[in-house]
Amino acid sequence: MVPRLVIGLGLVLVFVAAQAAFTIGEWEQGMVVQFGNPKRIIQEPGLYFKLPVAQNLVRFEKRILTTDARESEYITLDKKRVLVDHVSRWRIEEPLQFYRSVRDRIRAMARLDDIISARLRQEIATHNFLDLIREKREDIMAIVTKDTRETAKTFGIEVTDVRIKRLDLPEQVQASVFARMRAERERIAKRYRAEGEEQAQQLRAAADREREVILATAYESSEKLKGEGDAEATSIYANAFGKDAEFYAFTRRLQAYEKILSNDTTLILNPDSELLNYLQSPGSGLPASE
Repeated sequence: MVPRLVIGLGLVLVFVAAQAAFTIGEWEQGMVVQFGNPKRIIQEPGLYFKLPVAQNLVRFEKRILTTDARESEYITLDKKRVLVDHVSRWRIEEPLQFYRSVRDRIRAMARLDDIISARLRQEIATHNFLDLIREKREDIMAIVTKDTRETAKTFGIEVTDVRIKRLDLPEQVQASVFARMRAERERIAKRYRAEGEEQAQQLRAAADREREVILATAYESSEKLKGEGDAEATSIYANAFGKDAEFYAFTRRLQAYEKILSNDTTLILNPDSELLNYLQSPGSGLPASE
């Protein structure tokens, strides 16, 4: 009977010890709650004890948490509808305040989503669509992060960053936007082609003018050289003719005979023709030998 009692007491003590002792890891923090009322906050890792049954342990993450919100539609200042999917990073800074305001992580994520969406809607409404996709996007998100951080402090939450993960146009708007973009690109392409054609025509005209100038210059040079050659030839002929006119006439006549007379040539000429002058009297007209 006694051993059974001892065993029973031992089991009870083990159960009580298991209910009373607990550990807190480096990645978490805890709060001891007695009948729904917070009694103690534990933020350092180690072994701790609580009253069994009467007290419960609520654990909270100490690490950075991420909230990936659902996609929502917003209106920009220039009345463009955009779909924005934001993501936030946060951690539980004050466990007691966190427990009293939002209780757990699921409610905290829902509350943060509402806060960020409301602030993001206000900020987007003051900027044009191009500001969201260009250089002002970082400034917009910095403002949203700052304001969200201030609001989230009342829930014991420290917001470290808020970012836009995805920004897009609604499907019914994308078609018209893409059509305008295509028309704009086609207009720019036509302008470039027209400018290119204009430049090509200018280059062709300049090349044609240069070609005509080169041809005219070459023709002028060739005619000038021909004239100079003819003048020089005429001068040579004149000098030669002036030195011995009869001999010059004789050689020219022989050259003419060589060209017009051949084995198959038949000539019918007047006996008084000058062409037969040297054939009838080969020695006539020649200068007398000294």
